[in-house]
Amino acid sequence: MKITRIEAFQVDLPLHEGNYSWSEGKSVDVFDSTVVIVHTDQGVTGCGEVCPLGPVYLPAYARGARSGIEELAPHLIGRDPRDLLVLNQLMDRQLKGHPYVKSAIDVACWDILGKSCGVPVATLLGGTYGDDVVLYRAISQRPAAEMAENVASYREQGYRRFQLKVGGNADEDIARIRAVREILQPTDKLIADANTGWLPHEAMRVCNAVRDLDVYIEQPCASYRECLSIRERTPLPFILDENIDSLDMLLRAAGDRAMDCVNLKISKLGGLTRARQARDLCISLGIAMTIEDTWGGDIVTAAIAHLAHSTPTELLFTSTDFNSYVTRSIADGAPQRVNGRMASSASPGLGVEPLTDVLGKPVYSVG
Repeated sequence: MKITRIEAFQVDLPLHEGNYSWSEGKSVDVFDSTVVIVHTDQGVTGCGEVCPLGPVYLPAYARGARSGIEELAPHLIGRDPRDLLVLNQLMDRQLKGHPYVKSAIDVACWDILGKSCGVPVATLLGGTYGDDVVLYRAISQRPAAEMAENVASYREQGYRRFQLKVGGNADEDIARIRAVREILQPTDKLIADANTGWLPHEAMRVCNAVRDLDVYIEQPCASYRECLSIRERTPLPFILDENIDSLDMLLRAAGDRAMDCVNLKISKLGGLTRARQARDLCISLGIAMTIEDTWGGDIVTAAIAHLAHSTPTELLFTSTDFNSYVTRSIADGAPQRVNGRMASSASPGLGVEPLTDVLGKPVYSVG
């Protein structure tokens, strides 16, 4: 089997809430997503998707993804898409860094591998655990009372885990955390996710002010050193996210006991091939994980579901269903939330088929 053509499509994903806000006043109104379709000489196609959280979250942006795909794609024509490690090493040789650029291509090749084998991607990733996986809901940054109201409404939809977007004014963040924790049940999990937004002195103020609450602290500061300094001075359970962008950083953080859980984003690591390596390392180390991505629609959600559903239940802290946040569907067969949970598809590959009328014409094609 050989790759004969690679296409990239641009699609806007508007939000049900109209706006998504997080630390330091950052916000997005519409997500700019890139869908990749890889064609082969045997008629099997695969799809992938990459959707950075705007240009100000990580070193990634939507137009950069498409430009990078244009740089990489010609080197992949004629290659076997099932040779996943070979392809990843080839992409790394042809384009240093920029893992998010490679993610959609890698995921599309996993889709092809699953279809050619007649099994779901989750089976290739190790097999599924249980019937489904637990989801969290990200709560966009708003005034404390409004965030509490939003949590209550999503709890009625079945969610029991909530990622509260903080990382702003410390006093306001303390109020946000307290207002939300007050309306939750003892078995509900609350994560205060600062997305690197606090300075160390602000992070310590917040941690000290809420140390009597059952709450996780996620990525309080920008640098690993700053986060480690907060970790060493708070008894609250600790999650790292933005700093964990490679196996090297994961091993370093594990060695420093810098976290209790880790957030693994598929595109930040470069696709399912690298994310699986990180996931399996966490399994060996006994580190619980949130399995997700930077953002996306139906195709990203499908990839998340396969990786999460093939993660041992006791080590899957939570996952997410990004396609429920947006108003536009881009593929049939994507996982759907049921009472705060979702399952990966049992169909071969990712189990989704892109909606060509929604994607429109490719913005780039080679082959």
